[in-house]
Amino acid sequence: MAKEAWFQDGLQFTCTQCGNCCTGPPGYVWFNGEEAQRMATYVGLSLEEFLDRYAHKVGGRWTLNETQTEYGYDCVFLQRDDGQTSKCSIYPVRPQQCRTWPFWPENLRSRRAWLAAAQRCPGMEAGIGGRGKFYPVDQIRIIRDSTP
Repeated sequence: MAKEAWFQDGLQFTCTQCGNCCTGPPGYVWFNGEEAQRMATYVGLSLEEFLDRYAHKVGGRWTLNETQTEYGYDCVFLQRDDGQTSKCSIYPVRPQQCRTWPFWPENLRSRRAWLAAAQRCPGMEAGIGGRGKFYPVDQIRIIRDSTP
């Protein structure tokens, strides 16, 4: 409980559509079979076509592909509008991992970890007593615990 005490008063976060959580060093966006089917249906492909075109396996698990850009490795579904804003082209059916950002266990480990992640995420920077949608501690724990 002591480790969680730092966010007992809740946190604030609002997505600014900067795309920073969808780009950077190479990484993984894990998803399960149900999520794969939802994404495939959303983009109008069969499950097999979707997996062949947009995903690959790592250690027996499925992850979305990335494309190398001037910003780093972008998720294959990140669309950059004007260099200032970005959006997920499958937002309504994005994987659970994406839905739980920034309330991932590694970001909530400590205030320092949260602030380090906030260096790349403008929606988090004012998250401690700042602005944005307020998330009470109980909701944060539920989101954190549903991160794949």
